[in-house]
Parts: sequence; structure tokens; C-alpha cells
Amino acid sequence: QVQLVESGGGLVQAGGSLRLSCAASGRTFSSYTMGWFRQAPGKEREFVAAIIWISRITAYTNSVKGRFTISIDNDKNMIYLQMNSLKPEDTAAYYCASRFSRYYSGIYSRHEYSDWGQGTQVTVSS
Repeated sequence: QVQLVESGGGLVQAGGSLRLSCAASGRTFSSYTMGWFRQAPGKEREFVAAIIWISRITAYTNSVKGRFTISIDNDKNMIYLQMNSLKPEDTAAYYCASRFSRYYSGIYSRHEYSDWGQGTQVTVSS
């Protein structure tokens, strides 16, 4: 059973930074892709970033490219999302998710991810 626990959310002013963390347990994750998604009130959950564990290949949605960085600490089974130059439109609940695949195909689709954390709130004030 995969368990994912997020932390690191909070309130930040526009232009500021936050680092989200996701503690992953219950599996050996070398065959997994780890992703971050977000959901704002009244909107669908959307893809933010993902990383294929074994290859470290990454993917980002266009709106966060150059501002967000996803990474893995293999020894600690931690997944991070470094968020810089935050904007009010980044305000959402952020979720960590896992997908049992080493391949890039399907990496953007939330339907490909089977395990989810409980979420952490990020609020960016203008």
C-alpha cells in the first residue's frame, strides 16, 4: 500500500517561494512516476509536474515552467516541489500522486495516477 504525505504549504506573498514535500512509503519506487497536481476551488484537479523515479525525466505544465522544480531524494523517499516566483493564480490545494510506470506516455493525465496524498494548501496573496 502506497502512502503519500504532503507538507510545506502555507500563505506567501506574490513573488515569494515555498517548497512542498511528499513523504512516500509502502513500495520500492524505482518503477514509479511521482507527480504533483493542484486543485483550486470550483476547478478540476490539474497536472503541475512529474518525475520518473529511475530516469529523473521531468514534465511540467506550461504555466509553471521556469518557476517550479520537481526533485527526488532517493535515500529519504521524498519528493519535492520547489515553487519560486509564486503568483496568486498558483493558489490551490496541492496533491502528491504516484503512477506505476517508468514511461513518459500518459505522464500528464491524472487518471494515470492511482495513489494520492491528502493535499496541502498553498495560498498566494497579491
